[in-house]
Amino acid sequence: MPDYALESATGGRVAGVDEAGRGPLAGPVFAAAVVLPRRVPRGLAALLDDSKQLTFAQREAAYAALRAAWASGAVEIGVGAASVAEIGRINILQAALLAMCRAVARLPDLPDCALVDGDRPPALPCAVRCVVGGDGRCLSIAAASIVAKVLRDRVMMRLALRYPGYDWHSNVGYGTRAHCAALQRLGPTRHHRPTFGLVRQMSLDLLAGG
Repeated sequence: MPDYALESATGGRVAGVDEAGRGPLAGPVFAAAVVLPRRVPRGLAALLDDSKQLTFAQREAAYAALRAAWASGAVEIGVGAASVAEIGRINILQAALLAMCRAVARLPDLPDCALVDGDRPPALPCAVRCVVGGDGRCLSIAAASIVAKVLRDRVMMRLALRYPGYDWHSNVGYGTRAHCAALQRLGPTRHHRPTFGLVRQMSLDLLAGG
C-alpha cells in the first residue's frame, strides 16, 4: 500500500504525477498532478492506491473524496491531456510526458518537487524525482493515478455513446477482443491512434483498397 514517506522525505510542496492511457488503441492520454496535505486524513489515505488495483467503484469513491478535499482547499489537483493528433505526431511516450507537464502547469502554484511515476522524467520547471512503481508506493502518485484514470475513462464512456460499435463503455479504448473485432468490421474512427498496431494496419488496408 502507498504511504507518505517519500513525500515527507522530499520536503516542501510535493506533487505526485501520473498518467493514464498509454496503452489503448483509441482516445487521448491523460495525466494528473496532486499535492496532498502534510497530514493526509486517515479516511482519504485509506482510499488511495494504484488505480489499476482498484475496482471501478473504489476508484470512483477515491476520486469523489479527492474532489471533496480539493473543493475544501485541502488538496491541489491539476489535470492535463494530449490528443490523438499529438500522440500520432510526437509518439505516445512524448505525449504522456507532455500531458504531465500540462497537469503540473495547472496546479495553483509550481511545486518544489514532482514525484513522477515511472523512469522517464517530464521537462518540468521544478525538481523531478522518478519513482518506478510509484502509484503503489506514494500516496500523491496514487492519487494522481486515480484522477487521471477516472477522467480519461469518463471521456471514453462519453465517446462510446457516439461510437457504440467499439465497446468503449467497457474497454475505454484498450485493444480487447471486442474492440479489435469492431475495428476489423467498422474500421478506425478519428479517435483511434493512427500509429498503433492494428489501427495502423487497418488504415493501410483502407488506403490500399482505395
